Amino acid sequence: MSPISSVSHIAPIQSTFEPISAPGAAQNVSFQDVFSSAVQHVEASRVNADQAAESFMNGGNQELHSTILAAQNAELDFEMFMQVRNKVVSAYEEIMKMQL
Repeated sequence: MSPISSVSHIAPIQSTFEPISAPGAAQNVSFQDVFSSAVQHVEASRVNADQAAESFMNGGNQELHSTILAAQNAELDFEMFMQVRNKVVSAYEEIMKMQL
């Protein structure tokens, strides 16, 4: 029986979002900028999925698994965006309930 080989050759997963600010760096980023960036990212994922599906349907060089992965990526990006939006709305509603 051979031992299990090391998996150190596998690259770590990297996030598609850039950090808003680096530690120690003073940046003035507005909520509108962050929100706009998130919307653009979700829209880019949707466009990518649409292009992949269209290329596959037209007989292009797009493979089925790549098309499905692009569609799933777009769906997950949208679901994550909606969850963040729901949390922001919930936080806003809680703040509005506070009495001064």
